[in-house]
Amino acid sequence: MTESQSREEICRIGRSLFERGYVHATAGNISVRLDDGFLITPTDACLGFLDPAKLARLDAELNQTAGDRASKTIALHARIYGAATRFDAGTRCVIHTHSTHCVALSLREPGEELLPALTPYFVMKVGHVPVIPYQRPGAPEAAELVAQAIERYGAQGTPIRAAMLERLGPNVWHETPAAAMAVLEELEETAKLWLWSGPTAERRPQALGAAQIDELRRSFGARW
Repeated sequence: MTESQSREEICRIGRSLFERGYVHATAGNISVRLDDGFLITPTDACLGFLDPAKLARLDAELNQTAGDRASKTIALHARIYGAATRFDAGTRCVIHTHSTHCVALSLREPGEELLPALTPYFVMKVGHVPVIPYQRPGAPEAAELVAQAIERYGAQGTPIRAAMLERLGPNVWHETPAAAMAVLEELEETAKLWLWSGPTAERRPQALGAAQIDELRRSFGARW
Protein backbone atom coordinates (compact mmCIF):
# COMPACT_ATOMS: atom_id res chain seq x y z
CA MET A 1 0.00 0.00 0.00
CA THR A 2 1.06 3.58 -0.57
CA GLU A 3 1.21 5.98 2.36
CA SER A 4 -2.06 7.56 1.23
CA GLN A 5 -3.75 4.16 1.09
CA SER A 6 -2.34 3.27 4.52
CA ARG A 7 -3.79 6.46 6.00
CA GLU A 8 -7.23 5.67 4.61
CA GLU A 9 -7.05 2.05 5.75
CA ILE A 10 -6.06 2.96 9.32
CA CYS A 11 -9.12 5.21 9.52
CA ARG A 12 -11.41 2.59 7.97
CA ILE A 13 -10.25 -0.10 10.39
CA GLY A 14 -10.46 2.25 13.36
CA ARG A 15 -14.03 3.21 12.49
CA SER A 16 -15.02 -0.44 12.05
CA LEU A 17 -13.53 -1.47 15.41
CA PHE A 18 -15.21 1.46 17.17
CA GLU A 19 -18.64 0.90 15.63
CA ARG A 20 -18.60 -2.78 16.62
CA GLY A 21 -17.42 -2.21 20.19
CA TYR A 22 -13.88 -3.56 19.93
CA VAL A 23 -12.59 -0.16 21.09
CA HIS A 24 -14.20 2.61 23.11
CA ALA A 25 -13.61 6.26 24.02
CA THR A 26 -9.98 7.14 23.20
CA ALA A 27 -8.55 3.71 24.04
CA GLY A 28 -6.47 1.81 21.51
CA ASN A 29 -4.15 2.66 18.64
CA ILE A 30 -3.20 1.50 15.16
CA SER A 31 0.14 1.85 13.38
CA VAL A 32 1.52 0.97 9.96
CA ARG A 33 5.20 0.45 9.15
CA LEU A 34 6.22 2.36 6.05
CA ASP A 35 9.41 1.91 4.02
CA ASP A 36 10.92 4.99 5.67
CA GLY A 37 9.07 5.30 8.97
CA PHE A 38 5.68 4.86 10.61
CA LEU A 39 2.11 6.10 10.74
CA ILE A 40 0.25 5.87 14.05
CA THR A 41 -3.00 7.19 15.46
CA PRO A 42 -2.58 10.33 17.58
CA THR A 43 -2.55 10.33 21.36
CA ASP A 44 -6.04 10.42 22.93
CA ALA A 45 -7.71 10.03 19.54
CA CYS A 46 -10.99 8.14 19.19
CA LEU A 47 -10.45 5.42 16.61
CA GLY A 48 -13.99 5.91 15.34
CA PHE A 49 -13.36 9.48 14.17
CA LEU A 50 -9.87 9.59 12.70
CA ASP A 51 -8.74 12.07 10.06
CA PRO A 52 -6.26 10.59 7.55
CA ALA A 53 -4.41 13.91 7.31
CA LYS A 54 -3.91 14.15 11.09
CA LEU A 55 -2.36 10.73 11.66
CA ALA A 56 1.09 11.03 13.21
CA ARG A 57 3.98 10.50 10.76
CA LEU A 58 7.37 9.45 12.17
CA ASP A 59 10.69 8.69 10.54
CA ALA A 60 12.62 5.46 11.06
CA GLU A 61 14.18 6.85 14.27
CA LEU A 62 10.73 7.68 15.71
CA ASN A 63 11.13 11.42 15.24
CA GLN A 64 7.72 12.90 14.44
CA THR A 65 7.64 14.75 11.15
CA ALA A 66 3.92 15.49 10.62
CA GLY A 67 0.43 15.14 12.03
CA ASP A 68 -1.01 15.34 15.52
CA ARG A 69 1.10 14.18 18.47
CA ALA A 70 1.83 10.45 18.18
CA SER A 71 0.45 7.91 20.64
CA LYS A 72 2.94 7.12 23.40
CA THR A 73 2.74 3.46 22.38
CA ILE A 74 4.80 4.04 19.22
CA ALA A 75 7.85 2.77 21.10
CA LEU A 76 6.07 -0.51 21.83
CA HIS A 77 4.89 -0.80 18.24
CA ALA A 78 8.41 -0.19 16.96
CA ARG A 79 9.77 -2.96 19.19
CA ILE A 80 7.06 -5.31 17.90
CA TYR A 81 7.99 -4.54 14.29
CA GLY A 82 11.67 -5.02 15.04
CA ALA A 83 11.12 -8.40 16.67
CA ALA A 84 8.26 -9.76 14.55
CA THR A 85 9.83 -9.04 11.16
CA ARG A 86 12.57 -11.55 11.97
CA PHE A 87 9.94 -14.27 11.68
CA ASP A 88 7.35 -12.57 9.41
CA ALA A 89 9.10 -10.12 7.12
CA GLY A 90 5.76 -8.79 5.87
CA THR A 91 4.63 -7.50 9.27
CA ARG A 92 3.29 -4.02 8.52
CA CYS A 93 0.49 -3.24 11.00
CA VAL A 94 0.07 -3.33 14.79
CA ILE A 95 -3.29 -2.84 16.50
CA HIS A 96 -3.75 -2.35 20.24
CA THR A 97 -7.18 -2.34 21.89
CA HIS A 98 -8.69 -2.66 25.36
CA SER A 99 -11.12 -5.34 24.15
CA THR A 100 -13.47 -6.26 26.99
CA HIS A 101 -13.30 -10.05 27.08
CA CYS A 102 -9.53 -10.23 26.66
CA VAL A 103 -9.03 -7.75 29.48
CA ALA A 104 -11.55 -9.62 31.65
CA LEU A 105 -9.57 -12.84 31.21
CA SER A 106 -6.36 -11.10 32.21
CA LEU A 107 -7.96 -10.16 35.55
CA ARG A 108 -8.49 -13.83 36.45
CA GLU A 109 -5.04 -14.80 37.72
CA PRO A 110 -3.66 -15.18 34.20
CA GLY A 111 -1.17 -17.88 33.36
CA GLU A 112 1.66 -17.63 30.86
CA GLU A 113 -0.83 -17.62 27.97
CA LEU A 114 -4.24 -16.00 27.73
CA LEU A 115 -6.12 -18.93 26.18
CA PRO A 116 -5.72 -22.63 25.42
CA ALA A 117 -6.16 -24.13 21.95
CA LEU A 118 -9.93 -23.81 22.24
CA THR A 119 -11.11 -23.71 18.61
CA PRO A 120 -9.51 -24.60 15.27
CA TYR A 121 -9.72 -21.04 13.97
CA PHE A 122 -8.07 -19.67 17.09
CA VAL A 123 -5.20 -22.10 16.53
CA MET A 124 -5.04 -21.33 12.79
CA LYS A 125 -5.54 -17.56 12.79
CA VAL A 126 -4.16 -16.40 16.15
CA GLY A 127 -1.91 -18.98 17.80
CA HIS A 128 -0.23 -18.61 21.17
CA VAL A 129 -0.95 -15.39 23.09
CA PRO A 130 1.56 -14.81 25.90
CA VAL A 131 0.43 -12.67 28.82
CA ILE A 132 2.75 -9.77 29.65
CA PRO A 133 2.70 -8.90 33.40
CA TYR A 134 1.13 -5.55 34.21
CA GLN A 135 3.14 -2.42 33.49
CA ARG A 136 1.79 1.12 33.41
CA PRO A 137 0.60 2.35 29.98
CA GLY A 138 3.59 3.33 27.88
CA ALA A 139 6.14 1.70 30.18
CA PRO A 140 9.34 0.76 28.32
CA GLU A 141 9.46 -2.48 30.32
CA ALA A 142 6.31 -3.68 28.54
CA ALA A 143 7.92 -3.14 25.13
CA GLU A 144 10.96 -5.14 26.21
CA LEU A 145 8.85 -8.01 27.55
CA VAL A 146 6.74 -8.19 24.38
CA ALA A 147 9.87 -8.22 22.21
CA GLN A 148 11.34 -11.00 24.35
CA ALA A 149 8.14 -13.05 23.99
CA ILE A 150 8.18 -12.65 20.20
CA GLU A 151 11.81 -13.79 20.11
CA ARG A 152 11.16 -16.72 22.45
CA TYR A 153 8.19 -18.14 20.57
CA GLY A 154 9.79 -17.50 17.18
CA ALA A 155 12.95 -19.34 18.22
CA GLN A 156 10.76 -22.32 19.19
CA GLY A 157 9.25 -22.44 15.70
CA THR A 158 5.85 -21.04 16.74
CA PRO A 159 5.88 -17.35 15.71
CA ILE A 160 3.17 -15.32 17.42
CA ARG A 161 0.82 -12.63 16.12
CA ALA A 162 -0.52 -11.39 19.46
CA ALA A 163 0.50 -10.57 23.01
CA MET A 164 -1.77 -9.67 25.90
CA LEU A 165 -0.86 -6.78 28.18
CA GLU A 166 -2.33 -7.70 31.56
CA ARG A 167 -5.16 -5.33 32.59
CA LEU A 168 -4.70 -3.26 29.40
CA GLY A 169 -5.45 -5.28 26.30
CA PRO A 170 -4.08 -7.18 23.34
CA ASN A 171 -1.54 -6.13 20.75
CA VAL A 172 -1.91 -7.93 17.41
CA TRP A 173 0.13 -7.63 14.22
CA HIS A 174 0.00 -8.80 10.61
CA GLU A 175 0.73 -7.75 7.02
CA THR A 176 -2.15 -5.26 6.66
CA PRO A 177 -4.59 -3.43 8.93
CA ALA A 178 -7.42 -5.67 7.71
CA ALA A 179 -5.42 -8.84 8.45
CA ALA A 180 -4.44 -7.55 11.90
CA MET A 181 -8.08 -6.72 12.61
CA ALA A 182 -9.05 -10.30 11.73
CA VAL A 183 -6.54 -11.61 14.29
CA LEU A 184 -8.00 -9.27 16.92
CA GLU A 185 -11.57 -10.33 16.10
CA GLU A 186 -10.75 -14.03 16.41
CA LEU A 187 -8.86 -13.45 19.67
CA GLU A 188 -11.65 -11.42 21.28
CA GLU A 189 -14.36 -13.87 20.18
CA THR A 190 -12.38 -16.81 21.57
CA ALA A 191 -11.95 -14.95 24.87
CA LYS A 192 -15.72 -14.43 24.91
CA LEU A 193 -16.34 -18.14 24.35
CA TRP A 194 -13.94 -19.05 27.15
CA LEU A 195 -15.66 -16.71 29.59
CA TRP A 196 -19.16 -17.73 28.58
CA SER A 197 -18.39 -21.44 28.81
CA GLY A 198 -17.34 -21.15 32.45
CA PRO A 199 -13.57 -21.56 32.72
CA THR A 200 -13.62 -23.08 36.21
CA ALA A 201 -12.23 -26.39 37.40
CA GLU A 202 -15.71 -27.92 37.27
CA ARG A 203 -16.83 -26.58 33.89
CA ARG A 204 -13.63 -25.90 31.99
CA PRO A 205 -13.93 -26.77 28.27
CA GLN A 206 -11.43 -29.23 26.84
CA ALA A 207 -8.71 -27.80 24.62
CA LEU A 208 -7.93 -29.39 21.27
CA GLY A 209 -5.63 -32.39 21.62
CA ALA A 210 -2.12 -32.80 20.23
CA ALA A 211 -3.29 -34.91 17.27
CA GLN A 212 -5.97 -32.35 16.34
CA ILE A 213 -3.49 -29.48 16.53
CA ASP A 214 -0.96 -31.42 14.44
CA GLU A 215 -3.65 -31.95 11.79
CA LEU A 216 -4.26 -28.18 11.70
CA ARG A 217 -0.52 -27.59 11.29
CA ARG A 218 -0.30 -30.04 8.39
CA SER A 219 -3.52 -28.90 6.70
CA PHE A 220 -3.42 -25.15 7.24
CA GLY A 221 0.04 -24.21 8.48
CA ALA A 222 -1.28 -23.37 11.96
CA ARG A 223 1.35 -21.66 14.10
CA TRP A 224 0.54 -23.46 17.36
